[in-house]
Amino acid sequence: MTPGAFGEAIKAALVPHADAQRALAMRAYMRDQFEFIGVPTPLRRKAVLPVFKRLPVEDANHLLACAKVLWSMPEREFQYVATDLLARRWKTLAPADIAHLLKLAQRSAWWDSIDPLAGVVGDVLKAARTRTPDVQAAMDAALEHESLWVRRIAMIHQLGWREHTDEARLFGYARSLAAEPDFFIRKAIGWALRDYAWHAPHAVSGFLTTTRDILSPLTLREASKHLPPIR
Repeated sequence: MTPGAFGEAIKAALVPHADAQRALAMRAYMRDQFEFIGVPTPLRRKAVLPVFKRLPVEDANHLLACAKVLWSMPEREFQYVATDLLARRWKTLAPADIAHLLKLAQRSAWWDSIDPLAGVVGDVLKAARTRTPDVQAAMDAALEHESLWVRRIAMIHQLGWREHTDEARLFGYARSLAAEPDFFIRKAIGWALRDYAWHAPHAVSGFLTTTRDILSPLTLREASKHLPPIR
């Protein structure tokens, strides 16, 4: 199935479930930034699964091309399908494909597309670390990117890594981004720290204590939700 045919098959699977009233509500929730056809997540995922199963598994270039086709379609559900596809097939991808994912991330970017892509990036990098210990250097570069969304991916790509987290990078990234005024960056720092705190609460508490003067109130609030009060 060519990428174009794949896109048409996904469209054919979703359009019969379109709901104009739901689409208005979904658009409003996303602050009128994107068009929707009005298909809720559980139904969307069920409807496209037969199409996913018809797609070759081993070809990363073909997978990325299919994702790009979906990303170019006007309604937001198609970008959601693209992130679902990449999340299901992340084992097809390699560190060399991270650059393509970051390019995709900059198109029609907002948190609802960025956070799933960060998960895909994280899965690929975590799996590759056993063979290439410094593979996360790609995220060091992403941290300096002009796009705040690429920087957000760098900040949150280790979510869920627990004992595999590169603590030095996590804390270093938080310090590097601490002065940024953007809500989504400040939220991302807090989210990443809070997630790691489930595994290493004392380390995160110590970090927050020593950096409380440079972290935003939003970041501190998010990071310390499940920790004792910062002294």
